[in-house]
Amino acid sequence: MVLVTTAVLSFAAVWSWVLAMPLAFLEPEYASWRAKQIMVERCDLGDVLVLGDSRANVGFVPARLGVRTTNLAVGGGEAVEALAILSRALACPTQPKLVVLSLDAVHFARPDLFWERTMRFGFLDAADLAALRDASQALGDYSVYEERHTDGIPSLLRDRLYLAHFPPFYFGSLIEGRLLWRWQHNRTNLARALADRGQYYFGVEAGSTAIAADGKLEAFRPLPVLAHYFDRILALLEARGIPSVFVAMPINDTTARAIRPAVPEAFAVWLAGFAERYPSFQVVGPVVVPWEDRWFGDGFAHLNPAGAMRFSAAFDRCLTAGWTDCAPAIAAAGQPLRDMAAAGG
Repeated sequence: MVLVTTAVLSFAAVWSWVLAMPLAFLEPEYASWRAKQIMVERCDLGDVLVLGDSRANVGFVPARLGVRTTNLAVGGGEAVEALAILSRALACPTQPKLVVLSLDAVHFARPDLFWERTMRFGFLDAADLAALRDASQALGDYSVYEERHTDGIPSLLRDRLYLAHFPPFYFGSLIEGRLLWRWQHNRTNLARALADRGQYYFGVEAGSTAIAADGKLEAFRPLPVLAHYFDRILALLEARGIPSVFVAMPINDTTARAIRPAVPEAFAVWLAGFAERYPSFQVVGPVVVPWEDRWFGDGFAHLNPAGAMRFSAAFDRCLTAGWTDCAPAIAAAGQPLRDMAAAGG
């Protein structure tokens, strides 16, 4: 009896720690995700919101933009996460004047880190998860909702356990985090992400010749559930009268050369269909924007700091001068320096 009582009390203590002190043990990226939630909770958003995946998270540097901008894109993010954070942002008293959407083709065609990151980090609530479950059932597409579900736990019970932050889902992080090992580092990351209005870096190497996932995609076939969520985002923005643009992030030349031509063709046609349906939405430029390898910091085509600064400077000109010349400005920013000089850049 004493052993059972001790085990129960120990488990309860660990559970309390998981609930109360996620900054103490979770992976460093958690702090950056939490910063985005805090800005939305405070309604500290500005005029432009950026929604998307990790490439958008890196590339849109609010400090380099002349318009007050909040970067709400997240690593591994898809339309599910984008809709969740957008819905909360639109509950604020002041609406954004523009929403920038940026997701690569892979994040429409494959599930990513929904359970490992989105749910473990507490980014979605019970209503969000129930909506995903219902949409998955209605569409017959469980690719995100049942992603890597191999533990044998019934889906509804698994949902409740994740929402309750059940300690076994965090044991790896608790061990690696050594109780308080990550506390100060994560607090620093949180403060930095708040100061940088949500933007943070992944790879910071001085160039990458690796082929990212885009170059390995056989065809562009958007998952029905992710297409549904993207449609819901645009429908919500249309109903609120908020203009939105889709801007593809640059990818390194090595990846661009490896992409099968049919993939961007199908992606562009698919996006154009949404632009036809929603007058306040437009696609700015091509869906593949090759830049020199030197501007990328890792094998996932994340811009390095120098590349992110160049992209943001180009995008700032789009915000001030309009969308007509936006795509050429972004494309030119990643050209070899000798070509830019010849073009007067």
